[in-house]
Amino acid sequence: QVQLGEAGGGLVQAGGSLRLSCAASGRTLRFNAEGWYGQAPGKQRELVAAISSLRRTIYADPVKGRFTISRDNAKNTVYLQMNSLKPEDTAVYYCNTGTLTSGYIPSRNWGQGTQVTVSS
Repeated sequence: QVQLGEAGGGLVQAGGSLRLSCAASGRTLRFNAEGWYGQAPGKQRELVAAISSLRRTIYADPVKGRFTISRDNAKNTVYLQMNSLKPEDTAVYYCNTGTLTSGYIPSRNWGQGTQVTVSS
């Protein structure tokens, strides 16, 4: 089993920044990538960004140029730097382990989520 723990969410004004972190433990070597998903109220959970073990990255179009995903393999931690935040970025953000090939394929391993609220 893989355990994931997110941190770093909060309330921020539009234009501000936040840095989310996701610490992984357990059988992480089964997966070659991690992804960040956002779930806004009343909407489906959607992929925001993903990164492979070789640091290949993909981003959803709405966050390109504003968000940066990175990883520290020594700490088994993945980060999501969120800049120029907009009210529409408001969501619960979840970390996931999975596989990155032509796209990101999530596993059943999810963290508990961290709330990001952007005020206008």
